[in-house]
Parts: sequence; C-alpha cells; structure tokens
Amino acid sequence: MSIEENMLRHNINLSKYATKDKDVIYLKNEESSDIRTAFFRDIDRIIYSLSYTRYMDKTQVFSFNDNDHICKRMIHVQFVSKIARTIGRALGLNEDLIEAAALGHDLGHVPFGHVGEHILNEISLKNNEGYFNHNIQSVRTLMNIENGGKGKNISLQVLDAIMCHNGEFVMDKYYPKKKTKEDFLTELNDSYKKDVELIPMTLEGCVVRVSDLIAYIGRDIEDALRLGLIKDDSVPEEITNVLGKTNSQIVNTIILDIINNSFDKPYIKLSDDVYNAIKALKTFNYKNIYEKANTKEDVARYKKMFNELFDSYMKDLENQNLSSSIYQNFLLFKNTEYTNNSNARIVIDYIAGMTDDYFINEYKNLQ
Repeated sequence: MSIEENMLRHNINLSKYATKDKDVIYLKNEESSDIRTAFFRDIDRIIYSLSYTRYMDKTQVFSFNDNDHICKRMIHVQFVSKIARTIGRALGLNEDLIEAAALGHDLGHVPFGHVGEHILNEISLKNNEGYFNHNIQSVRTLMNIENGGKGKNISLQVLDAIMCHNGEFVMDKYYPKKKTKEDFLTELNDSYKKDVELIPMTLEGCVVRVSDLIAYIGRDIEDALRLGLIKDDSVPEEITNVLGKTNSQIVNTIILDIINNSFDKPYIKLSDDVYNAIKALKTFNYKNIYEKANTKEDVARYKKMFNELFDSYMKDLENQNLSSSIYQNFLLFKNTEYTNNSNARIVIDYIAGMTDDYFINEYKNLQ
C-alpha cells in the first residue's frame, strides 16, 4: 500500500452520509500539496494558529478563581473533539473534519466567556459593526485575522461547522443543510445584520454542534460542585434518572443515545427521553450555575473595563499612537488589506482575541 493510500484508507469504511476527503471545498485555491489529506491539514493549520495557543487562558464559565481543576476553554475544545470523534467513528463519519471543526469552534471567544461576548456585542452594535457572536468571530479569525491578516486556507466544510456549532440551541434531530460557497458567505455576512438560523452543511458539523453541548453540560455541574455553587443532590431526580449524576455518566448516556438513534441515518438524533432531560438540565444549569457565575457587580465591572479599553484603543488609532499595544502587539503584524478595516472593527478583533490575563493587564495599564 502506498503512502497516499495509507493516508486515504479511512475513506474506505466511511458511511454513505459522510463527507469524503475528495469532496473538500476551498474558498480560495489550495496551494499546499503533501502527504496530508485536506481535513487533516485543516487540523494542523488550526492547532498551530496563534489564536489556538490563546485558548489556554480563556474562561469557559468561571473567571477569577484559584482552583486549577476548573475547566478552561482549552480543555473544553479537547472534550468536544474527543466526544465528537467518538460519535463520528461509531457512525462512520470523517473524523478529520470533525476534529478540525471541534478544535477551532471557539477561537473567537472573548475574555470572560459569554459575559464578555454579550458586552462586546453591545459595543459592536453601538459602533455600527453589527452583531458580535463568537462563532462568527471564530470564522473571521481563521479567514481574516490569522497569518498577518491573510487568514488560513481552511476548507469550507470546516469553516461552516465552526460557524454553525452553537451548542446553546438544543435540537432533538440535526439534519445537515446543503450549501454552496455563496450560501456559506451569505449566511456569514447576514449574521452581522440579523439573527440567522445556522444549520451545518455536513453530518460531521451536526456532530460537532451536539458535542459542544455534551462537553459542557455535565462538566459545568462538576465545576459548580467544586466551587460550592450547588450540592451533590441539587440536580432533580427526573434528570439524573435519565442522564446520570456524574459528568462521566451524562456524557456516556448522551453519546450512546445519539449513536443508537443515528446509526446509518442521514441525521443526528436524540431519543425523546434524553432530549427532554437535556433541556431540563440546561434550564437547571442556567438558573443555578450560569446566572450565579458572575454577580451583578462583576458584570458591571466587566462592562466598565471593556468600554474603557475600547475607547482607549479607538483614541490610539485616531491619534496614530504607535506606542500603544494595539499597534505593537497587533496591527504592526497585519497586512494592508487588514488595516483597511474600520477602527472599531480592528479594536473589536483585538479585544476579542485577548486572554483573560492579557485583558486584565491591559486594563491595569490604563489606570
């Protein structure tokens, strides 16, 4: 067997509903050619990106805690990847496409998790830059910010799975939606202007989307227990009787349920019992964990920090203050095409890409 045949052999046993390597689509011509298959190369381009490195110090749910066992964004994306690849392998899907999308899906997340995202969305709307959503920013990061503003040539299927990954919206059945390049770009651009219903174009993308949910819904309970936000018996029995009590049990139950209901099907399906239990658990988590993860005082402080930093960087750009960190650590490494963006968009990109610690240090430098 040749080297090329070895690299492509996983295609032999793929499901008829899987995305084959030969079906890869690029938005721009692919210049690289080596022993790697297209989606395998996407994985490498993502994990070697600067934005991937910054996962290590980005909040998942809980900011400002001293417990080293609390989940960070870096760990979350690895959980998503492992869960999604488990489902993908059992269903005969393309694991390389799944892994690339899973590892890249949260590259656009901002400091302090979803709280920071909501604040940056308010700033973006106020400055006529449209809605800010981390899934869209993840795609923008790969297409327009990485590699000095040239972006990385990631396949359309992976970019689409990242764009459509949002695990906040639970469905009992995930059907892929066929798309062209033009369809993808229209959805991407429309997402800045309005709320767009985003459905992945591949079954692999559907797996990543539901795996995002599986990865956080039980782990967030474990973290809340470690921090004393909830007690061992806090989750109602009608939920635990279906899904289990521990994160391990919850993950295992949902994965097996999906595999058993989706094998040799053109969709990803949850049973009614598991779907209803997941919805109930999400409601429990929002009330008892997410709404308590940050106090009103915390949120007010974050808003003040985001807005003051944004205003400061805007002034630095207007005054061409080349000593500012937005020049020294960001713009000086970008090409002319990128620097033609509006000042507000540049500042939003810069803040969105920050780790929690970098953001805090930048704010301290203002004082």
